[in-house]
Amino acid sequence: MKISASEIRVGMLLEYKNDLWQVLKTQHVKPGKGGAFAQVEMKSVNKNTKLNERFRSSESVEKASVEETSFNYLYEDGNKYFFMNPKSFEQIEINKTLVGEKGKLLTENLKVSVSFYNDNPISIELPNQVTCKVNSTDVALKGQTVSSSYKPATLENGLIIQVPPFIEASDNIIIDTRDLTYIKKI
Repeated sequence: MKISASEIRVGMLLEYKNDLWQVLKTQHVKPGKGGAFAQVEMKSVNKNTKLNERFRSSESVEKASVEETSFNYLYEDGNKYFFMNPKSFEQIEINKTLVGEKGKLLTENLKVSVSFYNDNPISIELPNQVTCKVNSTDVALKGQTVSSSYKPATLENGLIIQVPPFIEASDNIIIDTRDLTYIKKI
């Protein structure tokens, strides 16, 4: 699907120079002299390289058609994660490199959204919030203010995040999967 260069937004997938690119940053510039343009920073989904490109407002680019499907996480084996479609019971396997650090947040039967491009998985979207258990945390220092002070905590899955001083080991907390930050204690 062709779109105008002025319609390019962060997170979009574009087909450009025989590759699939994810838009990281975009800036629309209207200089005093000459035509307006969009300055776009993109990352290749396949090669993991970055590209800065300038598109004139009159140009059009190809937006990639991506299909999203819900899957349930099953298990990990070696360097792959396995997922099952809850409707068709079809199983797929996805490389750990595609999932990245967020793979540590996967728990059995967690519902995720997998994006496919030409029948190949290209990205995984976790729910915005997941529940984790705190394995260990530092002791809060007396005299710290509650609003601005945080301490490191190691979760069951091995991730280390910043939590408020009242969080103790074995507490259950909710974290944001988009930026791996603490939300609240349960």
